Amino acid sequence: MARIHCLQQMLVATSNFLNPTSRPFPTTCISFRPLTTTTSFQPYPPPPLRAESNRLKWAIQLSLAEQSPPKPRLDTQALVEFLYDDLPHLFDDQGIDESAYDEGVIFRDPITKHDSLSGYLFNISLLRTLFRPLFQLHWVKQTGPYEITTRWTMVMKFILLPWKPELVFTGTSVMGINPENGKFCSHVDYWDSIEKNDYFSLEGLLDVVKQLRIYKTPDLETPRYQILKRTANYEVRQYNPFIIVETTGDKLSGSKGFNDVAGYIFGKNSTTEKIPMTTPVFTQAIDDELSKVSIQIVLPVDTETASLPDPNQETVSLRKIEGGIAAVLKFSGKPTEDIVREKERTLRSNIIRDGLKPQMGCLLARYNDPGRTWSFIMVCYDASFNAGNLFLVCSVLALIQLNSHYRYLTYALANFFWSA
Repeated sequence: MARIHCLQQMLVATSNFLNPTSRPFPTTCISFRPLTTTTSFQPYPPPPLRAESNRLKWAIQLSLAEQSPPKPRLDTQALVEFLYDDLPHLFDDQGIDESAYDEGVIFRDPITKHDSLSGYLFNISLLRTLFRPLFQLHWVKQTGPYEITTRWTMVMKFILLPWKPELVFTGTSVMGINPENGKFCSHVDYWDSIEKNDYFSLEGLLDVVKQLRIYKTPDLETPRYQILKRTANYEVRQYNPFIIVETTGDKLSGSKGFNDVAGYIFGKNSTTEKIPMTTPVFTQAIDDELSKVSIQIVLPVDTETASLPDPNQETVSLRKIEGGIAAVLKFSGKPTEDIVREKERTLRSNIIRDGLKPQMGCLLARYNDPGRTWSFIMVCYDASFNAGNLFLVCSVLALIQLNSHYRYLTYALANFFWSA
């Protein structure tokens, strides 16, 4: 049977959604007094000739300034490298290096504030105890003379609730540096999912509460991904490669061809091998009219195309999806064709508004069989994400994934290159 390893070249678009953004942060712990040295001191011009006492004061001021020892130069790049090494330990047993922070370090996020190192460390400990956070650092950059910005993803499970809901936050942290001692004196978080990030943010609190709702995903293997950005309207994810078995379908919300691809994993293949069930089942349209459709089942993550048996039917084929970047929209309800197309338009509009160029076509992912109610929809987009030293140049293949048993997903997938 034909085995397909398909790569569709796509156009490049520009986006700055991952760009570091300099934002205001508390500066009460920072002194911006100009540095003075014997070589760089430039006194203001002396006042016009007046009383002798004024000339004497000016001479004393100049003399004292020239005798002041030079202050050490701040090595911001060293602090950038330090954060790359230190922040991944934020919630593990090693923990962060406390000596890098001022005793009066100021911490703010939309729903939390502390004004001391002890409060800062208490907040980290509390999150670790209640939520078991998985912290993923994407990049660290200098964004001001005394400012470093980081981009991160934090995935947490609230273990006190029986269903252990998963909470996801992505955003940036602006780290203020005290030029007097080179230590971090402020840390302000900005969440991608809300507009009002100032403390105290009711929008931020609502964002937390919404993620505490009960949901359950099927206990089956799915493609692996990392959330890069979670906005109020969609998520941006990075997917690992995976393999699908597919055949021709009739429409996005249809089930034509499902028995053929399901038959392959149930043993209707060249070796009669039964392959473990996975999620999701999805339908993909590859044209603007959403009329050219295939139906697909994801195969186990650790399998290789060469090790899989051939399909018995000529209309069924295997294909490797190379993984990459995807934009995802979730929604619930029965996925009629009208609903699917409406959600596709919504995601496409949100993506374009944020500066990404969508690829034609979309995908609908379902976690029960195609005749059941709960499904997920995904739409493909092509984008090049310009983030300073990070460039994501997309050669795109469509793909899908779930996050909740009774909601849909829309998303885009793209291969990428990291370029410094």
